Amino acid sequence: MPNLSNEETIDLLNTLKSRFQTHMERHPDVVWSDVLTKLETNPDQLLTLSEMERTGGEPDVIRLPNGDLAFCDCSPESPSGRRSLCYDEQALATRKKNKPEGSAVALAEQMGLELLDEAMFRHLQTLGAFDLKTSSWIVTPETIRQKGGALFCDRRYDHIFVYHNGADSYYAARGFRGIFKIWARLSGLLFYVKSHWKTTGIYLIKKRLTKKSEGTFSNHIYQALSLRIQNRKMA
Repeated sequence: MPNLSNEETIDLLNTLKSRFQTHMERHPDVVWSDVLTKLETNPDQLLTLSEMERTGGEPDVIRLPNGDLAFCDCSPESPSGRRSLCYDEQALATRKKNKPEGSAVALAEQMGLELLDEAMFRHLQTLGAFDLKTSSWIVTPETIRQKGGALFCDRRYDHIFVYHNGADSYYAARGFRGIFKIWARLSGLLFYVKSHWKTTGIYLIKKRLTKKSEGTFSNHIYQALSLRIQNRKMA
């Protein structure tokens, strides 16, 4: 993937910021400035986001069930620039006639993405309604893949459905959704402490951590952070 020019970077960040602010329901406890800081230190992620955007993925930040943050394709339908692909390179190699241009797994790897698995596809559907007219390949268990099959999902009748197909099949209405993590829960909290220590006391940090964790942040992790904060204060 070619490097982005300054103008392209600014345009991309403005697009991401606008989408981020429009869909706060996907990340209600996250502020854009923190996301921007992470992106500015990782240009490879900007390249990945540029490709996600270019191929119609409409990437946005989502909170994962384990508390991590990730950018995920949030286009209403399967990204339009990534359709008519078979599942993986093995399927592409074994197809004899009318081969597609590529495979979902290979393109995702090239873009720096992971395919959504079934659990992640279902989680995404809690944040909105996706794939109402299309479908998307998902990570397929090896036991199924060894028998020549692959899985895909869609949403119909307000329910999520998981189907199977030959891995070498491809359709104009089927693409794939990708995801990449930008912030693990613990590293994100440590980043917050590091970024805000000079302007906040331990009480305010505790309030922020409690709010961010929504009751799931264990006491021993908080105590470890408190000790680190106190040591920095005494230093």
